[in-house]
Amino acid sequence: MVEFNEDGSIKWSEDLLARKKEEPFICVLKALDEIPFSVGKKLLIDVLQGNDENKTVKKSKLNRLISFGVLSYSNEEILEVIDTLERDGFIVHKNDRYWKVLCLTIRGKEELKNPGFYRKEKKTYEETIFSEEDKLMFNNFDFFLNIFNDEQKKAIVSQKKVILCIAGAGTGKTTVLTKRIEFLLKFRDVDPKKVLAITFTRKARIEMQDRLSALGYSNVNVETFNSFSEKILRKYNNLIYGKEVRMMTYSDKIKILNAALESLSLSPRGAIEAYFKTQQLRSKSDEELYRIFLNDCYFIVDYFKSKGREMYDFSVDAKDVMSAKMMYGICKFIDEKMRSIGFRNHMDQIVDTIDFFEKHKDKIPEFDYVLVDEYQDVNDLQIKFIDLVCRDHLFCVGDPRQAIFGWRGSNISYIMDFKEKYPEAEIINLRNNYRSSKGIVDLSNETIRVMNLPDLESAVERENKIKLLNFKSDDVEFEFVIQSILAASVPKEEIFVLARTNKQLKDLSYLMLQRGIPHILKGDDMKKVIDASKGEVTLATVHAIKGLEANIVFVVGCTSMNFPCKATEHPVVDMIKVDEYDKEDEERRLFYVALSRAKEALYLSYSGKRHSSYITSNMKKMLGFKEPKAEKSWYQNRDLKDFVG
Repeated sequence: MVEFNEDGSIKWSEDLLARKKEEPFICVLKALDEIPFSVGKKLLIDVLQGNDENKTVKKSKLNRLISFGVLSYSNEEILEVIDTLERDGFIVHKNDRYWKVLCLTIRGKEELKNPGFYRKEKKTYEETIFSEEDKLMFNNFDFFLNIFNDEQKKAIVSQKKVILCIAGAGTGKTTVLTKRIEFLLKFRDVDPKKVLAITFTRKARIEMQDRLSALGYSNVNVETFNSFSEKILRKYNNLIYGKEVRMMTYSDKIKILNAALESLSLSPRGAIEAYFKTQQLRSKSDEELYRIFLNDCYFIVDYFKSKGREMYDFSVDAKDVMSAKMMYGICKFIDEKMRSIGFRNHMDQIVDTIDFFEKHKDKIPEFDYVLVDEYQDVNDLQIKFIDLVCRDHLFCVGDPRQAIFGWRGSNISYIMDFKEKYPEAEIINLRNNYRSSKGIVDLSNETIRVMNLPDLESAVERENKIKLLNFKSDDVEFEFVIQSILAASVPKEEIFVLARTNKQLKDLSYLMLQRGIPHILKGDDMKKVIDASKGEVTLATVHAIKGLEANIVFVVGCTSMNFPCKATEHPVVDMIKVDEYDKEDEERRLFYVALSRAKEALYLSYSGKRHSSYITSNMKKMLGFKEPKAEKSWYQNRDLKDFVG
């Protein structure tokens, strides 16, 4: 029950004070539920901010509401929360007699009754603790460990059976992982054939194999989930399938998709036009649209395989029923055709291997030590796989700050809830960043403050070069990037230009081609490209650049439309992948990944009035940002040489 002081203000009890610490999303929902009449955005913001100068607030005594003044957010930040709630289906705009008002949906009311989507318990990881035994180990193996910091040393030599190493950006996780394997083989007499190291990409696998081979250990099992599974499936093909089954090629995928379209009397162009929105059709080439369409069709097929259930008609609950009906028909054809011909794809590799291991436990290879890289990216099936092959020692390395593939099925809860599954596990935090200057590290920490993870600390002595820049248009913003690249004294391959979407990159690429600036494009759904050669700038989406670094990084388009991204290039996400991951949190982590790529200089830029809500007031202070004067843009008032070179 709410009590009031003599002057009419609320007596803030401990319970009420707790309201001020709630998720902003819950605060907005509660305010809409508590205000006794329909409201628009402006009045809602005034209530949440505690603006008692508002005439309606005074007249209706809204300052007596519990929700009054619960958010010390700016207008832009609250608008971002409102936009997110609307996008996620918790609130909706409705037309009143004279204006648009905000209303709770049924889903929003349910969230208030039983908070779950937004009110999540925040996990915390304490500082790494060093025992006397640890210190003795460090001393005894000083000849082997002397170049490492204490957290790295502990990760390399810890005797615990289950270990999770939280390795932040630039903290040397690959080096630590390789060094731990070397320690086990050299000083614990572990048989190399009894060690399985699992990486996520072929590139990472080759890198680790090369490092171990250089140390004289070429017979360690270094695999990706898929390469390991493929070896098992080939070895036991007849036992598993009873007929010859082989991996699909990209050409096979095209042939089956075209056959599916023909069976439904559809042309590729007709199917694409039915699937994509008008805006996407205009902004992409036919080749790009076909490639995305193909990938999305097979993504749906894989989705049902990953869930272990037959494909159902998902068009029933889809927003665009006709498009979803078409996709269901195409995907059902693909699924049945693959089975009848005897094709398997990457999803089948792990699904079929798990199924085989569960039926034939005696066929599971025995490993004494299993080490898993990029643990923040594991999905449900990969966890099943790890549970089956790991019988004794488990060492996992990952960074929840960089979990950005929830849309692909990865589940961050496995790394965040590690202690719940393994209560006896030791958690080791690698916090020394050997990549970036202090300003960049501090700014990156601030981006994901809500995750309650230990801050990283820069171990690099460099001048801070971090800026937030506002421009009057995209053209001026891109001109700044181009002029900065031309003026930069560092090698061009040490420059990244990062964006949230492919379209931004393509627009900038066109301008750079006109200026004769050599560059490569690394984007989502683009054809695979090699890393930048000497003299080439890298233009990349944030997803495509993860794991890489550069001296100078430009992050363009830091607006409220791009971070978090309001649009999706994959309508399939709306069809079958609803509520399986928190997009808002993942978009924030994606922004963190963008910032943490920079070693020496970081330039965040945007055009228009609203920058990303992820750029907080505190971050703007760190960036030395001053709101630009209306009559002139930043670009018109500064010399580019002040910031690059």
